[in-house]
Amino acid sequence: MNRFDKLFGIRGEAQVRYLDGEFQVLAPGDFVRCAVTGQKIDLADLRYWSVELQEAYATADISLNRYLEAVRNRERQA
Repeated sequence: MNRFDKLFGIRGEAQVRYLDGEFQVLAPGDFVRCAVTGQKIDLADLRYWSVELQEAYATADISLNRYLEAVRNRERQA
């Protein structure tokens, strides 16, 4: 972070640990990126993530599709 970031409040992408029902901010920032689409998600709007995969998702549909994909991959490996 440089002096202009501090002056204008620009913080960039946060580093987050996704937990059950909550998340922990490890490095400050204003947003995270959807693991599937790359879309910016403001931390205040973050609702969908995977604890297992440690990924954030922009929408419930994206989250569900990613979960089903992960289950299928697990079944193939078994």
